Amino acid sequence: MKAMTLKSFGGPEAFELQDMPKPVAQAGQVLVRVHATSINPLDYQVRRGDYLDLVSLPAITGHDVSGVVEAVGAGVTTFSPGDEVWYTPQIFDGPGSYAEYHVANESIIARKPANLSHLEAASLSLVGGTVWEALVGRVALRVGESILIHGGAGGVGHVAIQVAKAIGAKVFTTIREDNFDFARSMGADVVIDYRKQDYVDAIMRETGGRGVDVVFDTIGGDALSRSPHALAQLGRVVSIVDIAQPQNLIEAWGKNASFHFVFTRQNRGKLDELSALVERGQLRPHVGAVFSLADLPLAHALLEKPNNGVRGKIAITIEPSAHFENETS
Repeated sequence: MKAMTLKSFGGPEAFELQDMPKPVAQAGQVLVRVHATSINPLDYQVRRGDYLDLVSLPAITGHDVSGVVEAVGAGVTTFSPGDEVWYTPQIFDGPGSYAEYHVANESIIARKPANLSHLEAASLSLVGGTVWEALVGRVALRVGESILIHGGAGGVGHVAIQVAKAIGAKVFTTIREDNFDFARSMGADVVIDYRKQDYVDAIMRETGGRGVDVVFDTIGGDALSRSPHALAQLGRVVSIVDIAQPQNLIEAWGKNASFHFVFTRQNRGKLDELSALVERGQLRPHVGAVFSLADLPLAHALLEKPNNGVRGKIAITIEPSAHFENETS
């Protein structure tokens, strides 16, 4: 099979397209022919060496799969060859999704929503599971509450807007002005251009000085220290960003705020919940750009570029080996 292998930690050029042995499903596992994957900030963080103690080189990385079951191992009862599935590979525990085939434990795989393409499903698995764990599992966002979502036009942010609206919350988001219409189309109620106005001032003005019930941090920086200024009493902050620098949280004390930190965990339940929203028309990932597996380095370079202009996710289509020019399987 063809696979994009990470030979060394570094820039996008560290990837190399190679022939690799096709994996075999063991007991309790499913072999999936990967039709699509996507890229996330986690992917370029792994590539550049942020988690070098957890990744052994050479490595096949990647954290989204949408494809078709090719074979099942002993004891597998949920899936059969030909089933369309989607999932997030177990992070830091075996090969990832930048390959034509992937093997995963039956327990983390779900049936792909029929009304999503493979490119769309692969653009939702990791970010969707992250959003579900953050908003439902951790801060328990409720009907009638309000939430500030930082980075509402991004891969995580645009999904978070839709999930928050499906729950019944009022959604505020910080984005650039050229993304206002996109964020509103996702369901955002109030859009704030973070370059032209202070988002804390905007939130307090829009809420009559009360603040929001939840802040979802997808951007890092000083979001943890500034977010409490925009919170209502007993508000909650949830972050998916690993931030090394110290943060001053004194303002959170006066708000009786709680903080939650999420590094998503894989399970079928979250995917099934997301599938229900997709099938009801309340959630659909936006694919802002598509690259081939051979052009994965270009996709990484684009995602890593600040203000890259991509709305939603960058997806990767994985064609059969015969479609790779001058390559054989």
